[in-house]
Amino acid sequence: MPGPKDLDPSASPRAFLGAELRFAREKSGLTQDELGQPLFVSGSFIGQLESGTRRMHLEYARQIDQILGTNGFFTRNCVAAAKSKYPDHFAEAAEAEAVATTIREYAPLLIPGLLQTEAYARAVFRAYQPTAPDPVIDDLVTARLDRAHLLADPTTPMLWAVLDEAVLRRVVGGRAVMAEALAHVTDLGLQHRIIVQVLPFDAGGHAVMGGALKLMAFDDAPPLAYFEGPGTGRLEDDPATVTRHELAYDLLGASALSPQQSLALIESVAEDYAHEDQP
Repeated sequence: MPGPKDLDPSASPRAFLGAELRFAREKSGLTQDELGQPLFVSGSFIGQLESGTRRMHLEYARQIDQILGTNGFFTRNCVAAAKSKYPDHFAEAAEAEAVATTIREYAPLLIPGLLQTEAYARAVFRAYQPTAPDPVIDDLVTARLDRAHLLADPTTPMLWAVLDEAVLRRVVGGRAVMAEALAHVTDLGLQHRIIVQVLPFDAGGHAVMGGALKLMAFDDAPPLAYFEGPGTGRLEDDPATVTRHELAYDLLGASALSPQQSLALIESVAEDYAHEDQP
């Protein structure tokens, strides 16, 4: 039987590499748990590699080649699969996001990336990198807007966002930019493409005050949690940790305004920004 073909970077690298891993593992007669043991990872982690929800890092690729006897296939092609237009700390989360069936996100300070307009995204990246050349900012904005194409499908993924009231009140890029950005979020909610809630200031303390949180669920892989800070991010698959943060998110939604009340508030704030911007 012919061996696996080298990866075509123009295809879907992560999914293709995952399919080849499953083929090679089953050919060797190993279960996911058995392959994971010498790598010091769980069987569910191997499953995530095979389903394309996790990226294969070079250190794992080298060991997998040795264990499965694949003559350097995964080592060679891991480099191509690792290429990403996203920052290193976010690349793996963005790749998982692209195949998630459900995304639940708490945004404490900024409109979530999937919901941003071009002008808002540009203002965010310029604030992050005030001295960066324009082409660098252009590339970052393009990558962010490309992510939003996930919402072109009318049903998948199901996106539920809880926005802290600070997201609405912090003026990013000017009042006209905020008016457009919040109107865009409102439109997505009114079109029933997303579920959005606002956590008002008077809700007080809550279970996710530590920072941004993204929870992702998949058809054929365990759920993931993603935590992000300035220039850093961590993808977590430990079942107990993910379950704990799923409960925290449920409590957060219970403390927030209802979706109907939230859309009314977002629309009202957007209109205030629009009117204030007029001479």
